Amino acid sequence: MTNENQTKKFFIYARKSTDSEDRQVRSIADQLAELRELAKKENIDVVDTLVEKQTAKKPGRPVFAEMLKRIEAGEATGILAWHPDRLARNSVDGGQIIYLVDTGVIHELKFPTFWFDPTPQGKFMLSIAFGQSKYYIDNLSENIKRGHRQKLKNGLWPQMAPLGYLNNKETKQIYVDKEKSPLIKKAFEAYASGKYTLKEIRKIINDLGLKGRRDSLLSVSNFQYLLQNPFYYGLIRYNGEFFEGKHEPIIAKKLFDECQEVMKKKSKPQKVDEMKFFLYRGFFHCGECGFTITADRKIKKSGKQYVYYYCTKKNPNHICSQNVFTREENISSQINEAIQKVSLPDDWAEKMLAELENEKNEKAQSSRFFAQKTENEIKMIDEKLEKLMNAYLENALSLAEYRETKNKLVNQKQLLKDKLMSFEQKSNNRFELAAKFINTVKQAEIIALQENPEQGRDFLKKIGSNFRLSGQKLFCDFKNPFKILAEAEPRLWRGEATIAQNPNSENWRRGRDSNSRNP
Repeated sequence: MTNENQTKKFFIYARKSTDSEDRQVRSIADQLAELRELAKKENIDVVDTLVEKQTAKKPGRPVFAEMLKRIEAGEATGILAWHPDRLARNSVDGGQIIYLVDTGVIHELKFPTFWFDPTPQGKFMLSIAFGQSKYYIDNLSENIKRGHRQKLKNGLWPQMAPLGYLNNKETKQIYVDKEKSPLIKKAFEAYASGKYTLKEIRKIINDLGLKGRRDSLLSVSNFQYLLQNPFYYGLIRYNGEFFEGKHEPIIAKKLFDECQEVMKKKSKPQKVDEMKFFLYRGFFHCGECGFTITADRKIKKSGKQYVYYYCTKKNPNHICSQNVFTREENISSQINEAIQKVSLPDDWAEKMLAELENEKNEKAQSSRFFAQKTENEIKMIDEKLEKLMNAYLENALSLAEYRETKNKLVNQKQLLKDKLMSFEQKSNNRFELAAKFINTVKQAEIIALQENPEQGRDFLKKIGSNFRLSGQKLFCDFKNPFKILAEAEPRLWRGEATIAQNPNSENWRRGRDSNSRNP
């Protein structure tokens, strides 16, 4: 009897996965401690100790498969495991174990927590143990799916929060990641502009500091998935179906749709030349032929350097006659003059800010009418969704028909919600932007007098467009509402008209000029 026991050759097999079904299972170290104690007690010769960290829900575990091959090759005749569910939680692996016992390849199976004997009764009990393990997995999976469906109906994301959001372990909800969400929004805005490829977006946003899980850099495919995820504008897409999310959106649906349009067209964006060797390089076009103004640096005999700007004359359809070179200092001086045209005296600014506040209070009541109308439209869509659900439950619609109609209604509702939010923001932003404009033009003269060419250039970009050089003179089109100030400027400073004496006059409010002329 003792000699027979000494010839027993077993593999020790221990397994634990990170899946939820193994949360209560003993650790690998605990399993091995018990198995080695049992091997010593039973006088078992352990050929090898095999450890696997992988779920057994599906066939295909490499360590398990290698162990069975070695048993079939005659290296061992038995397996020592903590419980049958360590060997199999699916019908394929369980059936394979029982078949090898039937054919005599596996002589024995030993478990500290389960009795097994290679008899019909023992194999029957083993089949029940494997069946229970599979039932537990199947039931657990169904419970998880049921929980996910309930969360989705309540507008909650059932899994790990997407990039740009964080999980709240206490409330089981998600909230906006204040550090990463601005970079997510910047990625959408940059891509929607059509100026960048996905590869360029990846470099720009990664350089700004956006990182994924475990501080890893995002790949191009990560950005492609991110820019196609409706989660960021408030909807949850799960298994092809859309659900209204209760999480705070990072972007508006309009911005999301613009990104999808860019991606659909596969536009080839223009590369931005980041190497600006000259202050105004790429800033102006020729006022005659419309082609680019370039720059060059000249060194005089005295050793002093000057930067000159001139037309490239590369327009094949026009022979440009502009042969003049304009010095950089001359351009900077004219930019300061243009900026002063939109400056506003402090006393005017204060009166206009006070008038804006009064108008804001008057508009608040009328804005509520539009908001109520939009809220009623959202309520009607909610009623349609309720009826659609009832129709599906009564088998009046197929699942595909239900999902297709529901997705359209949910997207319509999101557009209305965005519209309502946008309107409420614009109602306030309109006055905020006007106040910002007034405060900006208050600073115009200060910026012009500071003689900071780079600051002056950037300010001119803000107030104008279509910058041209012709005959050493600067021309531009002032944007509204800066154009009004630029046209009214002569009388503002010289006090030659009624408008200069009374900033609340109707002429000013309409932005009219009785002696209008081009800026």
